[in-house]
Amino acid sequence: MNAVVPESQAPEARTLAERVFQALQSAIVRGELPPGSRITEPGLAKNYGISRGPLREAMRRLEAHRLIERVPHVGARVVQLSMDELLELFDVREALEGMAARQAAAHMTAEEIAGLREVLAMHEQQSDLRRGESYYQREGDLDFHYRIVQGSHNRMLVTLLCDDLYYLVRLYRTQFSASGGRPQRALVEHHRIVDAIEAGDGDLAEQLMRRHVGASRSNVVDRYAATLIRQGEGGTEHARIE
Repeated sequence: MNAVVPESQAPEARTLAERVFQALQSAIVRGELPPGSRITEPGLAKNYGISRGPLREAMRRLEAHRLIERVPHVGARVVQLSMDELLELFDVREALEGMAARQAAAHMTAEEIAGLREVLAMHEQQSDLRRGESYYQREGDLDFHYRIVQGSHNRMLVTLLCDDLYYLVRLYRTQFSASGGRPQRALVEHHRIVDAIEAGDGDLAEQLMRRHVGASRSNVVDRYAATLIRQGEGGTEHARIE
């Protein structure tokens, strides 16, 4: 008797679900789907031309990565943190990424450090960074912070920072971290962190990383507060996909 393979488990469905997940998470992280935007399965199915099975799998992944949330009597929407929740997120990030930098100073190989410098060299060529407009980092191995966490060789930190919280942190880093001269300063801070890691100075690496995340936190909080004020003054208008 042949077992029926659910659509969401078929290889082609998994591939399709992965593509939809990547497209949606990119749209959320870049702000094309703003925080608080309501999204519906019929709307997404129509926009992406897919059936409900792969779509639901992609939605489950988005929810697991804290990019969407289910709200009673509203449905699914892009997550929108309160200011208190945002501050908590950055407090956790500062502590854990500082620890990751310390452990990276002890465990990163010469090859891994060279790879980290190659990533920064790529970042330096970005036109938006050169203009001082933004410092956008692609996900995974092209993300400076991701590479350092991986270099800590601490599986618990990798799970927490490269899986559980990764996309949520990227959302606020990408949309609210760039203003004034912050993009160029962030790049300089990245280089100093790598120098400390290469020197094997765990104390300095942790100190620099905590200071770096703290500076990002201040910038993000200021810009996010301004966004919340504008929403309050003009009435919150959320995009809706249905």
